[in-house]
Amino acid sequence: MHNSTLSPASMKMFILLAGLASFCVADITAVGGEASPVKHRIMFAEYGNGPNRLVEVSADGRLVWEHKFPSIAVIFNVLPDGHILYACGGKPTGVQEINRQHEVVWNYESKCPQVLGCSRLPNGNTLLGEQGPCRAVEVNPKGDVVRITKLTTSVEGYHLQVRNVHQLANGNILAAHEGEGAIREVNPEGRVVWEHANVENTGDALRLENGNTLISCGTQKRVIEVTPDHKVAWEFGAKDAPELNLTWISSIQRLKNGNLIVGNFLRGQEGNGVHAFEVTRDKRVVWTFADHQMLKSLTTVRVLED
Repeated sequence: MHNSTLSPASMKMFILLAGLASFCVADITAVGGEASPVKHRIMFAEYGNGPNRLVEVSADGRLVWEHKFPSIAVIFNVLPDGHILYACGGKPTGVQEINRQHEVVWNYESKCPQVLGCSRLPNGNTLLGEQGPCRAVEVNPKGDVVRITKLTTSVEGYHLQVRNVHQLANGNILAAHEGEGAIREVNPEGRVVWEHANVENTGDALRLENGNTLISCGTQKRVIEVTPDHKVAWEFGAKDAPELNLTWISSIQRLKNGNLIVGNFLRGQEGNGVHAFEVTRDKRVVWTFADHQMLKSLTTVRVLED
């Protein structure tokens, strides 16, 4: 057998190939002329053919923490103190805040059939999207309802009425209506002041500082940024990276560097493609996550160290 010593360049290539075979697949970006892997510590909600649970994964792809939801849950928020806030529907229905010891440190029970979207507001209150009837409810830390905003939807079955909800700087509510494929902004009186339609199975939307809106377009397999007058200022979809097997864009997170972390819900495509990825403004995919032994499909994914 012929013995040889790997050159530094060959050793770098060997390390790169080994990294690509790991649980958390990382593409490579050039940093100061040196090849450098992008790694993320993440948390995701698993839902679908696998267990309905919350999972934390280390930057090297190891499962380090998990929590079983008490009832159906697909959306969560990681709070600054490390606690997790999530909405749930069934028995119980409402919003729970837990710590890493799985203790419920705050709980609000709703009388509606299902809650799937929630967010913690700057004033310490919690906003939740109730389904049946469809409305945004603001609750203070004592559990008192301090504001109810009627949300507009034509969907009668409660399960698809509304997903994530956000309160904007102007006090309005931005809501994703999955069943109608519409994003609507309503004022405190519940009047629709802005709407963007024809986005199939949308689960979330984020209002940007420039006034545009980022939208996860579900089974259209794309993320779009639209202007107030509905022009598509930017988009990234299946045609931009067919190797990812984009199936159902379920969540979006905007990092401080402007990149997007995108959740790819592999409903019906379990075992194929990536669960999540990071994409730059110029449409470079710089990080992906795919581990089909760890999970079947995820709905919401969040990078934790940003």
